[in-house]
Amino acid sequence: MNRLYETENVSLAARAAVLSEALPYIRKFSGKTVVVKYGGNAMQSEDIKRAVISDIVLLSLVGVRAVVVHGGGPEISGVLSRMGKESRFVGGLRYTDGETMDVVQMVLAGKVGKDLCSLITEAGGKAVGLCGLDGAMITAVRRKEGEDCGLVGEIVRVDRELLDVALDAGYIPVVSTVAQGDDGVTAYNVNADTAAAEIAVSLGAEKLILLTDIRGLCRDPKDEETLIHSAELSEIPGLVKNGVVTGGMIPKVDCCVRAIRKGVGRVHILDGRIPHSILIEMLTNTGVGTMITP
Repeated sequence: MNRLYETENVSLAARAAVLSEALPYIRKFSGKTVVVKYGGNAMQSEDIKRAVISDIVLLSLVGVRAVVVHGGGPEISGVLSRMGKESRFVGGLRYTDGETMDVVQMVLAGKVGKDLCSLITEAGGKAVGLCGLDGAMITAVRRKEGEDCGLVGEIVRVDRELLDVALDAGYIPVVSTVAQGDDGVTAYNVNADTAAAEIAVSLGAEKLILLTDIRGLCRDPKDEETLIHSAELSEIPGLVKNGVVTGGMIPKVDCCVRAIRKGVGRVHILDGRIPHSILIEMLTNTGVGTMITP
């Protein structure tokens, strides 16, 4: 009995220590804005998805103004495949013709966005689904650089009004990355990392968190034990030059750099497959990913 009592006391003490460690961070970030980009392969496990959502809801409940910007590439590819349409990528971007654009809008602003809202509600939070077309929140023009990608847009403006209304009312905005064409007619498919960065800039966010399917930036990309826990903005060009940042991580890191240069306080690259990676990174002394600072 005494051993059981001692074990329970140790467990309670450990929980109290965790809460005590988190308290200064909760005070620091309460009232601040955090933008979380969530999508792609990091969304494939239901258990991990629920852990991510519970982290975001907890942040909201302790006063953090949380915004979720999501992708949904695998879901879009799945619907196109069932339609008998092959997904085509140009320079890492999905080639988006008119039919594909309809699917992108339906999947992102429809199923994926609403599913995330439902999970947030189930976890005890309040969510509202938005997309860039709502109130012309995200405005874009057709991408001009590189090869033709069809209806893929470059963001020219983010209007924060709807986001502020939702945040001020205690809601977690869940944003689908479909943008209003600058001509007022065309809808554009925009990169979710870029959209999250631009939204973070427009809101003056304290943090931008990119959930990925890798541990973070590693000096040896094949060895997670070489994780870079923190990097200053001035170090990034050297990491690219030395091959630490390669392939699909280059555009992600470019988004991080732009966000910080435009005033976002910190950017975190986290492995979305690690349960509660957001809370560990934000509310503990340790952290589990890479933090990029000015």
